[in-house]
Amino acid sequence: MERSFSREVDSLKLGAGEIFRGEGIVAVTKALLQSGVSYVGGYQGAPVSHLLDVLVQAEDVLEDLGVHLETCTNEAAAAAMLGASINYPLRGAVTWKSIVGTNVAADALSNLASPGVIGGAMIIIGEDYGEGASVIQERSYAFAMKSGIWLLDPRPDLPTIVACVEQGFELSEATHAPVMLELRIRACHVTGEFEAKDNRRAVYSGLNRIAGPPPFRYGRLAHPPVTFAQERCKVEERLPAAQTFIRERRLNEFLDGDLSDIGIVVLGGLAHNVLRALERLGLADIFGASRVPIHVLNVAYPLVPDEVRGFCLGKRAVLVVEEGYPDYIEQAIQVELRRAAIQTSVYGKGCLPKAGEYTSAVLLDGLAGFFSAARPSGLDVDAIAERAGALQAQKESAAAALGELPARPPTFCTGCPERPVFSAIKLMEREIGKTHISADIGCHSFATFAPFSLGNSILGYGMSLASAAAVGPNLERRPIAIMGDGGFWHNGVITGVAGHLFNAGDGVLIIMQNGYTSATGQQAMPSSASSRTGSPPGMNIEKTLRSLGVKWLRKVRTYGVADMLATLKEAMRTAERGLKVIIADGECQLARQRRLRTEEAGKLARGARLVRARYGVDDEICTGDHSCIRLSGCPSLTVKPNPDPLRTDPVATVIESCVGCGLCGEVAHAAVLCPSFYRVEIIRNPNFFDRLLFAWRNRVIGWLGGRIAEAGG
Repeated sequence: MERSFSREVDSLKLGAGEIFRGEGIVAVTKALLQSGVSYVGGYQGAPVSHLLDVLVQAEDVLEDLGVHLETCTNEAAAAAMLGASINYPLRGAVTWKSIVGTNVAADALSNLASPGVIGGAMIIIGEDYGEGASVIQERSYAFAMKSGIWLLDPRPDLPTIVACVEQGFELSEATHAPVMLELRIRACHVTGEFEAKDNRRAVYSGLNRIAGPPPFRYGRLAHPPVTFAQERCKVEERLPAAQTFIRERRLNEFLDGDLSDIGIVVLGGLAHNVLRALERLGLADIFGASRVPIHVLNVAYPLVPDEVRGFCLGKRAVLVVEEGYPDYIEQAIQVELRRAAIQTSVYGKGCLPKAGEYTSAVLLDGLAGFFSAARPSGLDVDAIAERAGALQAQKESAAAALGELPARPPTFCTGCPERPVFSAIKLMEREIGKTHISADIGCHSFATFAPFSLGNSILGYGMSLASAAAVGPNLERRPIAIMGDGGFWHNGVITGVAGHLFNAGDGVLIIMQNGYTSATGQQAMPSSASSRTGSPPGMNIEKTLRSLGVKWLRKVRTYGVADMLATLKEAMRTAERGLKVIIADGECQLARQRRLRTEEAGKLARGARLVRARYGVDDEICTGDHSCIRLSGCPSLTVKPNPDPLRTDPVATVIESCVGCGLCGEVAHAAVLCPSFYRVEIIRNPNFFDRLLFAWRNRVIGWLGGRIAEAGG
């Protein structure tokens, strides 16, 4: 890959007293190295994948510290890495994307949490929540709570985030329990600074290996009958130890305020949203000083009863700010207060919505509602409500002035090699009718949007073929499952292909082989041309499928729409039963363009010949039918006013963002559309023969033009 994280890598080398400046997720990466980790692993998933992306290019830093880095094939593999900390004093961290990654890793995490750890074990997860999230709307809190994993949710400023990483390892070791650190998208991308420390070499690492395993202890296994004792240990020993550690280290924060008869309890990741809303209501300043006392939970789980009771004692009402439902923290606070016979009223979901992200705008209404219900002394509640209403009216007025904005659903990149496959499916449906399409996680899920609107279910990464298992026997036509090469290696090869073959299923699987885990940043995978070390991984999807017993297998270049269409029709119509696999082969266009830009710049610098293809539409031939657009969906293919004054329909046109993939012409040919597309070659640094050919063509065109003019005269 032609991407460089040299700036981020340099920031990892900062020593004691130097100032780190950068993004939150890179600050986490630096904090890991300052904490003396022995190993780091994880599965790609934006935005926390940036942690792995940077470390992949920081080999010299890791080598100097003896840190082992593992880029795992899925989240379960990453979670299983933490097993190193069960028996050995090794600090380790793994990372993945939010609840969907935690779901995949669930089995390993549960079996890790039960016996507990000796070395600090940390799971860094991106909490992707709200309307703009790319995953299902669930929270990691429930998983942490049920498994006895402590959950850190730091306030999104760099010193707090770094402190939570460093203290998180100590909390893990002091309580012999794994720790989760969750970061919302804004926390990952927030920029700031903190005073760095020297990176620490772990006591044991690749530079100083452990001589041998410890004496065998059955109690370190998550296996009956000791699991019963481990369960008791969780609640009777580890939980009180964690609460003591959190209280003594003051991991949670208390912001004082003069409106002492009310208060707000807020998760750390939402603290700045609350402060911003209070500032807009005139109850806080831009530096975070609030008139309302605030209890900031940088540790979301477990709660510390003494802290909660102490904060709420003497207050008439508190507002609990936690996104999502159920209202775990609100319920827990209610229980703790009633146990202590503290009659403070607890507000939460009554003032705030049960679903959706708590943005500053949402919190404006929630806070105003809380103040109106609690009626704190020393506060003009009616004025606050009026101010909140005015702010919301101002927002609505601005939105009305802009008018209704057009929908902007996500779509494939220009020239994406996966778009032609869906064009071929649409063409196939014209002939043989519609069938069930099992979609999957990845770039190809964009086909669920217009103009393709293909996909009946998405059940998880690499799960498309498995999700069609009960559809096929109950449907007239064979179902089609779509899966990326990343999804194939992540989960699909076992849950999909192996399961389908074992159960003698009869379906069609299309594997998008673009060479990278593209949706999360073009990371390498087992079948990539090169691994993170630069050497070929040596694994091949086609050989893997044949070794499993797949007999009907075709490999088709994705941009060849006619070939893809013929292959699809063959797969759907053949009398041969069993799994039919089509490998749709085409390099990710983003990665290709990134690679080509570097190569082309080098050629131009050397004065070498460079040829670039461009496509266009002949205005005189285009009928204005626009079937090409409906079947292609390429952002570079659009419309413009018809230059013929006698024709009113706009004509198709190809704009400057075209990357020369040729899909528009391929679709027109496969669909037997108008022959209005043309291909030209733009040559830079032409050679002698290029110039000679150009001159000859100009003469021929000039001669033909003259003959036509004479004939017309």
